[in-house]
Amino acid sequence: MPEFKFKDKLYFNPVEFAMDWIGGAWKMPILWRLREKTLRYSEIKKTLPHISDKMLSQSLRELEELGLLTRKVYAVVPPKTEYTLTDLGRKSILVIHSIRDFGIYLMDVSGIETKAEKKISVQAKKRKK
Repeated sequence: MPEFKFKDKLYFNPVEFAMDWIGGAWKMPILWRLREKTLRYSEIKKTLPHISDKMLSQSLRELEELGLLTRKVYAVVPPKTEYTLTDLGRKSILVIHSIRDFGIYLMDVSGIETKAEKKISVQAKKRKK
């Protein structure tokens, strides 16, 4: 595939282009949390304890500008803002799900326990006592 430009940036392949949309440390985790329901800013923040307010706000703004989610602001005190995936955002969940599955597979072959395995292991140890 030939190189192409989008918004004054040169891309060399479609994977690079897609990763600009959903890549980075926080965009996929944010999209993943919105996959099943609309969430308020504070609800997203609670599920991502290591993200700073600045980074969460910036990531949400970028995802909105890209058309992956919508933001609805209610004129109430205190302000209420809700985020919902768009159709394009829902389409990204298929890709994120595949990347997540691959990540779990890589953890397994690398000998890293997942939370589910740790929970089962703890329960099995309790039963043996």
